[in-house]
Amino acid sequence: MVKQRTIAKEVELTGVGLHTGENVTMKFLPAPENHGYAFKRVDLEGEPIIEADANYVINTQRGTNLEKRGVKIQTSEHVLAALVGLEIDNVIIELDAPEPPIMDGSSKFFVEALEKAGIVEQEAERDEYVVKEVISYKDEATGSEITVIPSDEYQVTTMVDFGTKVLGTQNATLEHLSDFKEEIADARTFSFLHELEMLLENGLIKGGDLNNAIVYVDKEISESTMKKLEKAFKKKKLSVKPNGILDNLTLHQPNEAARHKLLDVIGDLALTGTRIRGKVIANKPGHYVNTQFAKKLSKIIKLEKRNSVPKYDLSAPPLMDIHQIMAMLPHRPPFLLIDRILELSDTHVVGMKNVSMNEPFFIGHFPGAPVMPGVLQVEAMAQTGGILVLSTVPDPENYLTFFMKIDNVKFKQKVLPGDTLIFHCSLITPIRRGICHMQAYAYANNKLVCEAEMMAQIAKKK
Repeated sequence: MVKQRTIAKEVELTGVGLHTGENVTMKFLPAPENHGYAFKRVDLEGEPIIEADANYVINTQRGTNLEKRGVKIQTSEHVLAALVGLEIDNVIIELDAPEPPIMDGSSKFFVEALEKAGIVEQEAERDEYVVKEVISYKDEATGSEITVIPSDEYQVTTMVDFGTKVLGTQNATLEHLSDFKEEIADARTFSFLHELEMLLENGLIKGGDLNNAIVYVDKEISESTMKKLEKAFKKKKLSVKPNGILDNLTLHQPNEAARHKLLDVIGDLALTGTRIRGKVIANKPGHYVNTQFAKKLSKIIKLEKRNSVPKYDLSAPPLMDIHQIMAMLPHRPPFLLIDRILELSDTHVVGMKNVSMNEPFFIGHFPGAPVMPGVLQVEAMAQTGGILVLSTVPDPENYLTFFMKIDNVKFKQKVLPGDTLIFHCSLITPIRRGICHMQAYAYANNKLVCEAEMMAQIAKKK
């Protein structure tokens, strides 16, 4: 399994926001395992955090814009694309304004900054969604469509058709994510002249200049319009190149527009919160269809994770039997609720319990229709998690484990006599000062029966 990655140290960039025109300082900071990507607005009271989550997308006009509890982040996609492109999993993005700096309109400078900070491997394994069937989303109004199909690795193909003479049909493909830096990162954002006029009239692109956006001239340009553009971009003289581009720059590649659309797709799909192993095919992509697809994919991933039942060979010798469990845990029958430990690592543990008709709790809990009490299911998961946290100390027999908090408890199915329960507990954050924060699931009959988020602390026996 591939390990998660973050950056080795803090790194800072400064610039202006494309649409706000505000000066902004942005910092990339290391983040712990299983953190993902999150933006922090240090210019606001309380320094609120907005996770890079498709459910926080509020609009997609000229960028992917997020909002959580009234706090906004604009044009998030270029930063997120750089993180995905470098295969970094956990980063905090600090901003002192609502919008990251536009830089040159690509991800190039973000990639350079992240590489300067250094990329380090973490202990936890990377979570990856393996695409097993075709998943699609189509915007009927525009004909834009995104599909993901099974593949051995994450690949992206974009096909764009702008219906203009100056910029017609283009394609771009990223076969390997390791090629992102060389093939995609420097592809700059672009605009058509007719869009540019509208944006200027509406007070947008205040931070725009002719160094961070390719301008395709798709219509006759009048002298008065040219003067407006010269004033807006603080240029004495502007003209149109023979290839139909305003004379601000030279294309990096003939299909730079399609490559930038591919960059946007990668950044927008980062909002699923999970690495994707599959091939994405995007026909006429845009931020709206990208983020709608990200929302759909995110729901599918969460549902599959919730219903995914791990497979274990119950006939194999256990990692720990009942005697080894009792040597570590202070619990004893009838309150010892796990029989075996099947797996144990630094970040997760898997336990098992055979639920028999002779369980003491069935005597008084619906004796005519016996059902295992939900609180005992939670307790059994906690005991399984106790093995994980007690395995971090050299003398576990001298410690006790106490609950601190239980959140998001859900019971999905009844647990009946004859069921075999499998408990899977994994760390949400690293164990610190004896405090363990974990996500726990219980399965029986190939179904999720219970889940909870738990926090516990170990303390020495007095």
